[in-house]
Amino acid sequence: MAHLLVVEDDPQLRGALVRALRDKGHAVATAPSGMAGLDAAVTDRPDLVVLDLGLPDVDGAQVLRMLRAISDVPVIVATARDDEPEMVTVLEAGADDYIIKPFGAAQLDARVKAVLRRLGAAETEDPLLVGDLRIDPVSREVTLSDTPVDLTPREFDLLAYLARRPGQVVSRRELLAEVWQQPLGGADKTVDVHLSWLRRKLGETAQSPRYLHTVRTVGVKLAAPDPA
Repeated sequence: MAHLLVVEDDPQLRGALVRALRDKGHAVATAPSGMAGLDAAVTDRPDLVVLDLGLPDVDGAQVLRMLRAISDVPVIVATARDDEPEMVTVLEAGADDYIIKPFGAAQLDARVKAVLRRLGAAETEDPLLVGDLRIDPVSREVTLSDTPVDLTPREFDLLAYLARRPGQVVSRRELLAEVWQQPLGGADKTVDVHLSWLRRKLGETAQSPRYLHTVRTVGVKLAAPDPA
């Protein structure tokens, strides 16, 4: 049973989410505003937070940034804003997933379980080594030549997924399904944006790759640089 915190200002929707998630076997606490949600996330230490963006006191994206400064609790953003820039913004701010309103209880439950399963599976995994790149799934830390690399949660998940398949070309469709939990497809641009951020943080570019190599029309692979 997971302990969830639902931060949602609409009392009707909040009540419906609580009933639906409890029916799925979860323990659920709620908060009606951004600051109340932030306080509950820090005080009650839930396993996962479902965070609305349209909150009455502080925008949910700002709540997410404040939460990320003090906690690594998984966050699924629930929003009616379906434009891609907004999605990219919340992922960059540290969301582990997002879901567009309106959505069904089964879909939310599946995403909750997928995020927790993905994080839980990493708790006993050995560090992943690709050349001088070291990815630790337990501490969720990355170093390159012993220098720390600061990644958002989604950037880390993307890099770790590729590192578990060194030298293997992975399609964008697979990345959307496995990293973003979008099995029916989604925006390839989301993957490309995160790959661009990763390249920048690894000190490379698409034109001069060292670790991240794009295979045109096929996908991307992570491989150690050629010693030569």
